[in-house]
Amino acid sequence: MEQQLTKQLNWYYYSMMALTLIAGGAAYLLFVYFQVFDPLPTLSPLGQTVQYIVIADALFFIPMGLYGFKRRCDKIRRIEDETEKYAQYKKEAIIRIIVVSNVMVLGIFAYYWMGGYKSMLWVAAIGAIGWYFTKPTPRKIQLELLPPDVETY
Repeated sequence: MEQQLTKQLNWYYYSMMALTLIAGGAAYLLFVYFQVFDPLPTLSPLGQTVQYIVIADALFFIPMGLYGFKRRCDKIRRIEDETEKYAQYKKEAIIRIIVVSNVMVLGIFAYYWMGGYKSMLWVAAIGAIGWYFTKPTPRKIQLELLPPDVETY
């Protein structure tokens, strides 16, 4: 069951990377290559607001996505019916992948929108690290659904 669930969750996992690449490519074409729009000055009020939004997004959604999923797993592991347990786990894992990974998409887009402002690239990199921690594997699913009193070493 874990193997099948891993394959299903991998679609969402790699779709977030594809979405990041699409956002980066679109932003590159719009702001750098074709210069349809001018880059946003980093010290303008709008530029600073965009920076605050991207950084706040990273500071809020990465920890809350990872920690919140851990808390929800505490409730999921108590479900007796295996089918229902895996269905709930899948739903919550999809939410975790999307919530944590949205930082990459926003960070890459903001990087090009601000004319190559490296701080936004670093925020996107931090989002990529968080995205890596959401990678579904069969063993990870087993460990997350184990009762809390079981030794995992």
